Amino acid sequence: MQDHVTTHQAAEDARNEEILIWLNGRLVPKVQAVVSVYDSGFMLGDGVWEGLRLYNGTWAFLDEHMDRLFEAAKAIDLDIGMTRDQVISALLETQKANGMHSDAHARLMVTRGVKTRPFQHPALSQQGPTVTIIMEHSRPSIPRPIRLATVPHIRGLPMTQDPKLNSHSKLNCILACIAAEKAGADEALMLDVHGFVNTTNACNFFIVRKGAVWTSTGDYCMNGITRQKVIDLCRENGLPVFERNYSLVDTYGADEAFLTGTFGAQTPVGEIDGRQIGTGEMGPVTQRIRDLYKQLIDTHCA
Repeated sequence: MQDHVTTHQAAEDARNEEILIWLNGRLVPKVQAVVSVYDSGFMLGDGVWEGLRLYNGTWAFLDEHMDRLFEAAKAIDLDIGMTRDQVISALLETQKANGMHSDAHARLMVTRGVKTRPFQHPALSQQGPTVTIIMEHSRPSIPRPIRLATVPHIRGLPMTQDPKLNSHSKLNCILACIAAEKAGADEALMLDVHGFVNTTNACNFFIVRKGAVWTSTGDYCMNGITRQKVIDLCRENGLPVFERNYSLVDTYGADEAFLTGTFGAQTPVGEIDGRQIGTGEMGPVTQRIRDLYKQLIDTHCA
């Protein structure tokens, strides 16, 4: 059996057993950070979330993450019950309480809160939202390029569940991930409703062909902050970059492929559907983008 790698694989860190978690205004030990079985997030996946990364004492691209969180909450008619500044203060309070300076990852989650009865209607959530911040010591440890497998699960139309939302309802992506694992891959490559290559179950996806960087149109993919930073860096540094429709045929013939996300930044892809991509290792364009992104982080989080 092939060794399995995930795009969120991190080195083990014993300190994570002792972390304090922010839960509805209180910092509590990990074992005490529990929510009700009546919580909307547990019961229905009714909520939104953000993943953030800490470099050199600074949360990277914090403004963009807050924009995305509050826009998502507004889109699903969820009152976070906190101002933007209060959410940021909670993040910084949790960071300080855990003594974290760098190589940390935060998952900030907001659900519609505890329901009065175990049914769907949002009016049954009458106790206010549940807000929590899980913050862990986290250094990416991805030992080789990722293997992808194309799956039948697609990134759907916005009138079903808009793929741009970072929602708690991730079952479609989880089923895609399971299908990829059953096929012997690490992660799923998902197509859009027209059959064009879109994204993976957890990250945004790019290919490189003849020195040009391609990614999807963005119509059906996660509204990725790292994705946009990569596009911006390419434009600023003379790397041709295209947001366009492209097929699996284009993908199999790519010179390089890589994934983007807050956790792993840029993760090389070595194989798709049993076909080696380029040399099977990180290519020169991916390495250049990685270097440019590191420079951006060093400047932004100086």
